[in-house]
Amino acid sequence: MDNALIGSIELDVNLRSPVNISSLAYWERLRGARAMPSRADMSPSDMLSFLPNVILVDVLAEPLDFKYRLVGTKVTLHMLHTDNTGKTMRELDFKGQGPDSKIFYNCAQVVETRQPLAGQTPYVGKNSDFKATEDIIMPLSKDGETVDMLFVTCEFIDEISEKNPRS
Repeated sequence: MDNALIGSIELDVNLRSPVNISSLAYWERLRGARAMPSRADMSPSDMLSFLPNVILVDVLAEPLDFKYRLVGTKVTLHMLHTDNTGKTMRELDFKGQGPDSKIFYNCAQVVETRQPLAGQTPYVGKNSDFKATEDIIMPLSKDGETVDMLFVTCEFIDEISEKNPRS
């Protein structure tokens, strides 16, 4: 994978999706000189161009888990098939989101490193036109130290190597 430096964050992949590029730039702007911004810094009116692609996830400790607080309409439509707001990834283990899943692992990595993580994942869903998702998971913190929420954006793409994701 190519490394990409966006702002002061080094990612393991080059973001191709305008949605994810915009959300990372927004996160960077809110962060400023801090390690990460807080949820209170965010405003839906500032995220209109990518709001349907947003997922907000609460970080739960002991045992580590992730609870969907908000799931954007586009994510629900193309991937989840149902609104998982209020459910934890451990509850959704039967849907491949439990502790042994890639998404759980990626969320845990962001909590541990306190750095955004981007990647492409093969698409599993009802729309046969999509081949992969490009997503970025970004940490949020009330106290500036402990990651207590994750800000995620997800875009659906036609091919894993495609340069222009489908909106």
